[in-house]
Amino acid sequence: MKKTLSILLAMVMILGLAACGEKKPEAAAGVGFSPSLDTAASGQVHVVGGYDNFEALEAEFDSFNEYYPEVELVYTKVDDYNNMIATILNGNDAPDIYVNYSWMYGREQYKASIDHAEDLADPALGLDLDCIRSNILLNTDDGSLPMVPVFSNTNGMLVNTDLFEKEGLSVPSTYKELVEVCNAFREKGYENPMLGYSRDEITSLFTLTIFPFFCAAIADDAEAVKKLNAMDPSAGEYMRSSLEKIEQFLEDGCVDLDACAEIENNYDAVIMRFFEGDVPMMICSGDAVSGTKKRESRSEAFIASPFTYAFVPVPMSDDGAYFLDIPNLQFSVNKDSANLDMANEFMRFLITSDELNKMAQNKGLVSPAKDLSFNSVYAAFGEVPEDHILSPEVFGLMDDAVKQFRQAVFSVATDEMTIDEAVAAYGTFGK
Repeated sequence: MKKTLSILLAMVMILGLAACGEKKPEAAAGVGFSPSLDTAASGQVHVVGGYDNFEALEAEFDSFNEYYPEVELVYTKVDDYNNMIATILNGNDAPDIYVNYSWMYGREQYKASIDHAEDLADPALGLDLDCIRSNILLNTDDGSLPMVPVFSNTNGMLVNTDLFEKEGLSVPSTYKELVEVCNAFREKGYENPMLGYSRDEITSLFTLTIFPFFCAAIADDAEAVKKLNAMDPSAGEYMRSSLEKIEQFLEDGCVDLDACAEIENNYDAVIMRFFEGDVPMMICSGDAVSGTKKRESRSEAFIASPFTYAFVPVPMSDDGAYFLDIPNLQFSVNKDSANLDMANEFMRFLITSDELNKMAQNKGLVSPAKDLSFNSVYAAFGEVPEDHILSPEVFGLMDDAVKQFRQAVFSVATDEMTIDEAVAAYGTFGK
């Protein structure tokens, strides 16, 4: 009997431990989320966008199915998305949720993307908008919120933190420190302390380096932003300090443009060059950083000598670096959706710190959530003081003005124009 009792007690303990180890849906999916609909409900939620593949979103589908196992969630990639979204929304098979972009707001060509969007600021929907950095929420004229960011993007530089530790140097936080660090690495035998892609005026190292500095100069000047957006020729003067700074950056010898010109593109080639392990700092965008994880296993140099790395702001000012915070991709809910309740339920599930951070980490992009400490690659941006966080969503610089600035910077940096000529040409680039 004692032996039998011992066996029974052991079985009870094993079953009890197994039960304690089981994860309930609340723990497995999102912190703070609890279903508001019948979890036995069935149906489909259709999401469309321009990404070729969206594994990070599909992982969220799986998590949502832990609550609603009978709901089918489908993502469809649409070719020529920006030009097709209006046709799709006005068609018979319109999606329930769709990718949207802030730059579409106010443009007649993309009016449908705003008109079809539900107001996600409606308190009745219960979205936890407080978990998102407020500066990247679109501010519309009528106070509605047609879209919410699910990824953010920024400019900066990949830093080989192992090299900094090996040489006893600190990652720079001011422009003076940046120049000093470049000189120190060069004295230690590093041929290229900094690199970046320099062949394209849109994504060149010049714009990635200096654009946050430019935004800091105009963010609090509503008149400057107004003139820049209006293509006022006199607005070129607002670029002068930034053009002078990029010229100084090149004169200080921080980068070797001939070595930069050997890098063929601002994504794959930039990453693979950085993974060779001899470049302390590589200027790039957050989009490029999103591709690093997948390419670690493709780099023979990185496999042979792996190292730790992080993405940090480029300090172009002596009062500290700026975090240019830009929504990368946003979701809207089609207010005419036949599955509106379930589409809103999925959005309520997704818009939480836990799920946004998880999806951003899977995709490799910056999370729009307030806490960035969860990801060591982007943690430095979470440490930037609030008064150094800048967003065109807030101060209103339009895409056409940004394009003028990019081309002016490229023209000056490549000696195609003097600073005076670039300032005078504002509003005419590309015409």
